[in-house]
Amino acid sequence: MAKGILGRKLGMTQIFDENGVLIPVTVVDVADNVVLQQKTVETDGYVATQVGFESKRDKLSNKPELGHVKKANTAPKRFVREFRFKAATNELSNLSVGEVVSNEIFAVGDVVDVVGTSKGKGFAGSIKRHNQARGLMTHGSRYHRGPGSMGAIKGNMKGKNLPGHMGFERVTLQNLKVVGVDTENQLLLISGSIPGPKKGLVMVKTAVKSAK
Repeated sequence: MAKGILGRKLGMTQIFDENGVLIPVTVVDVADNVVLQQKTVETDGYVATQVGFESKRDKLSNKPELGHVKKANTAPKRFVREFRFKAATNELSNLSVGEVVSNEIFAVGDVVDVVGTSKGKGFAGSIKRHNQARGLMTHGSRYHRGPGSMGAIKGNMKGKNLPGHMGFERVTLQNLKVVGVDTENQLLLISGSIPGPKKGLVMVKTAVKSAK
C-alpha cells in the first residue's frame, strides 16, 4: 500500500543492525502530521491526501488558511503537501480529515523516496555548477575558468550551461530503506543521507520504483 508522511530532517547518526554492521542513518522528526483534506475524483478530478506538518501561530496565517485548517479542527501548519497515489493503493485515503498521521504507518524494511530542497550554494561558476573542464592554467593560455564560447548560440541562451544560482532546488532520492521507527518520539531512521540541510522539511513516501 502506498503511504507518505511529512517531517523535518534532524541530522545524521549511526546504528548497528543485528549482525553488528554499522549503518549511517538520517533522523527525521515526523510528529504533528494531520490530514487536512481528502481529494476525490468527483470533486477534484484526482485522488490525493493533503497533509499538514508542524503547527504554527494563528498570527502567521491568513484567513483562507485559517478557514481551511478549521475544517480539520487543527492549528495552522507550516508545511502542507499532497500525497497523490492510485485510489486502490492509497493507504492515507482511509484516514478521515483531522486525523493524525503516525510514523507507525511505516515499518522497518520499507523502501521509500525522500523529497526535499537541496542546500543552497549561492552563485557558482560553470566549473563548479556544471562540472565543466577548465583550460590550461599556464601563462599564455588566455582561457582558464570561462564558461566557453558564446558564438555558436546566436543569441539563444536556452540550454547553455552558464554561471548562476547553484542548489536550493527540489531533489528526490529514491529507494532508501527505513531502518528504524521510534513511535515514542515519532522519529523515522532512514538509511543514508537525504536532501537538504539540518532542520530542512522533507516528504517521505512509498518508493515509486522498487529497488532491484
